[in-house]
Amino acid sequence: MAQYSPRFLHRFFCSFLLFACCLSCVQNPSVPSNPPLDLPLSFSMTGQKAVKSGWWLSFHDPGLDNLVNRAFSNNFSLHIARNRLSAAKSAARQTGARLVPSLDTQGKVGTKHDYTRDNSADSFHFSLAASYEVDLWGRLAAARDAAVFEAEASQADLQTAAITLAAEVAKTWYNLVETTMQLRLLQKQHETNSRILDLITTRFRAGLAGAPDMLQQRQLVESTVEELAVMRQNISLLEHQLSLLLGEVPGTYHFNPGTSLPHLPPLPQTGIPGELLTRRPDIERESLRLQAAGKRVASAIADRLPRLSISAELSSTAERASQLFDNWFTNLLANLTAPLLDGGLRKEEVNRQEALAKQQFYQYGQTILQAILEVEDNLAREKEQQKIIDSLVRQLHFAESTVSHVSIRYRQGVENYQRVLQALLFHQKLQRNLLKARRLQIEYRIGLYRALGGHPLGSDNSPKPRT
Repeated sequence: MAQYSPRFLHRFFCSFLLFACCLSCVQNPSVPSNPPLDLPLSFSMTGQKAVKSGWWLSFHDPGLDNLVNRAFSNNFSLHIARNRLSAAKSAARQTGARLVPSLDTQGKVGTKHDYTRDNSADSFHFSLAASYEVDLWGRLAAARDAAVFEAEASQADLQTAAITLAAEVAKTWYNLVETTMQLRLLQKQHETNSRILDLITTRFRAGLAGAPDMLQQRQLVESTVEELAVMRQNISLLEHQLSLLLGEVPGTYHFNPGTSLPHLPPLPQTGIPGELLTRRPDIERESLRLQAAGKRVASAIADRLPRLSISAELSSTAERASQLFDNWFTNLLANLTAPLLDGGLRKEEVNRQEALAKQQFYQYGQTILQAILEVEDNLAREKEQQKIIDSLVRQLHFAESTVSHVSIRYRQGVENYQRVLQALLFHQKLQRNLLKARRLQIEYRIGLYRALGGHPLGSDNSPKPRT
């Protein structure tokens, strides 16, 4: 039987107590990962056609398709998000590099002079030094995984930026289309009002109409001229905004928006709210940040435990360069360090990271709620907007009949001009409101597509962190 000295047993017993104390300090971070709420089984409405990431193609508008592709290629905000992702990936690789041993080399050439004997000797030195920290408690691995999760969150940020950009391009584009159509409609209304002014002027000269009738009609014509100027101004501003989204200098490019708004595509299949957890990149981002927060808690806990590092050096020294590699000296060192007193610094870091993780947990839940809200809001808007459009179409039909009827009676001298003016103003207002209502319906559909999420830039194939 092997015999052990009392000194060895004492050291072993102390080491065992220290190891046991360290193990008692290790805690698994209690960071929840499931959504902090019960999701409903379905949305209030759904369609039949599955929504795709390239949802703008469902409008069958080549102009919009071209604009979105140009924005994805040239938009500066998207370039910023791409480079932020590249920086996050590099940071993750830097953090992971700490798990790999480091190796340094050093070469020295010098001259040593002995002044008492008045002679000199050359010295050549070459060494290889390696160092490695043994990741006993997973501190370095947890830090690496946290950085990888943050990089993947940046990837989700990029997808979110792309979805937002596509929606902004589409809304601005159809706002430009509607404003251009409003301009053409105002020009026709201006022509109509000018013809009526000529008619009233002729009747005034014949003594069949009063001066107030002619003055009011002139005021209406001038108000249309003012509205035309405002409409042209809005078109310029929308073109500038669209140029900014495309990464182009505002004022240097003219767009051709066409003459009509597209037909609304069929209502997409909204699926179940739980699918938003994988379809919406902003929800995915918050989930990844929650996992990163959990890894940072684990790293902070492990930072309170002892560290074991190993270093090795291989060196050679000679008076001649040809003899440099004849003799080698090796040095191997193991270093164990453990924090004893730090004023509670590491403990409070654990508490801080746990609080940040809980904060991220509730942020995750808030993002899920916001996503469901956006889907339901746009479903409700689109449903009621169709009723508004149907009502405006019926009102416009009645208004056209009223204008025709009172105009005939005015020419016959049995109707007051105020009735004609009122019917004309109401009819022209309805024409403009109907155009705006149709554009809003398209905007609500764009909002629904945006709320349902997707990955318009494709999936990322970056490596997943080990858990």
